[in-house]
Amino acid sequence: MLKLEDARIAQGGFEMRAEMTLEIGQKYAVIGPSGAGKSTLLAALCGFLPLVSGRLLSDGVEMTDTPPGARPMTMLFQDNNLFPHLTVTQNVGLGLRPDMKLSAVDLDRVRDALGRVGLADHADKRPAGLSGGQQSRVALARVLVQARPWLLLDEPFAALGPALRNEMLDLVQDLVAETGAGLIMVTHAPEDVRRIADQVIFVGKGRAEAPQPAAALMDNPPPELRAYLG
Repeated sequence: MLKLEDARIAQGGFEMRAEMTLEIGQKYAVIGPSGAGKSTLLAALCGFLPLVSGRLLSDGVEMTDTPPGARPMTMLFQDNNLFPHLTVTQNVGLGLRPDMKLSAVDLDRVRDALGRVGLADHADKRPAGLSGGQQSRVALARVLVQARPWLLLDEPFAALGPALRNEMLDLVQDLVAETGAGLIMVTHAPEDVRRIADQVIFVGKGRAEAPQPAAALMDNPPPELRAYLG
């Protein structure tokens, strides 16, 4: 369980508040207008952006000042963050060993992750030799080998076409169901919410609201969410 208590988050001249409890194994969609603070919320959870005040707890243990690498979560960014000079195996292996000194056990984990995302035959290729969807799968495999309780997605599939994006969302859904991880996903697309989310965190007017059941919220949105959805 993740818990934000009376959190105040600031970046530049922007400020937002958040108070919520997130349960492991649930899939949360973070939605709201552009510039409302969706990515800022994820950055605060991951530790890339320190809280101005308030607390973050994981299973009752305070992690407000815990460095990003020591938190029970990993984050997949919009640009996939792949290194062009490294092979697929090496890019995935960075999730285990930033120094690239992969043991035989590490390599087995990398091969297993590549198999699970359908890239077993592409292990020796470099990112330039892959399609956009395949690059997204490499980034997802790197997240997978870390096997952390929480997976955070900051619109990593936004540049993909609708069919390929749906394919990636279905793959993410299968993987988190298999591992029991919690998912927190920023998206602009209401159809993504309906496809994958159990709960919705609406971000707007300087506040990240507590999660609400996705189906009920999308079927009967409050005025502010209705205005955003159009």
